[in-house]
Amino acid sequence: MEMQILKSVRGLALTERVWFNALWFQSTWFCCVLGRDSWLPLTLVMLGLHFALVAHPLVEARRLAPIALAGIVVDSALSAVGIFDFGPGVIIPPWLALLWVAFATTLNRSLAFLGRYGWVAAAVGGIAVPFNYAVGAKLGAVAFGLSPMLTAVVLVAVWAMLLPNLYRLARQPIAEVPGS
Repeated sequence: MEMQILKSVRGLALTERVWFNALWFQSTWFCCVLGRDSWLPLTLVMLGLHFALVAHPLVEARRLAPIALAGIVVDSALSAVGIFDFGPGVIIPPWLALLWVAFATTLNRSLAFLGRYGWVAAAVGGIAVPFNYAVGAKLGAVAFGLSPMLTAVVLVAVWAMLLPNLYRLARQPIAEVPGS
């Protein structure tokens, strides 16, 4: 009975709908940035919902992993060199690693239109993403270790290069996993 319900819900393909992915991602973003570590259980529920609703969860995990890993590596490097400050001894907090998994879901869904042209992805990455980090800083999720201007310059450069490459990763074909 439960399996039939899950199949029926998956049949709606909600996760593939732009509006659903956008709403789900924004909700997950708020869980991560506002709640941070104290809302990790809710963030995990949100990610669990995504994987419960996709048609092939293992294929989805394989599709998202390289994107999330790339983002985690970049943010860890920015933290290690002092651009980001998440507190003593923290290179990247768990909530941010989970946010990267959530963000990865958008590249082939609600934000797919941005990746059609590399220059659009570079422009949006260089403008919107540093703004997003600034909002996170205003909400207390991150502190910047450098001056606001130098931080902005670094983030603009990093994201203007990173976002087009994340779209390239997102477009890589993933073979279905048997039994998924």
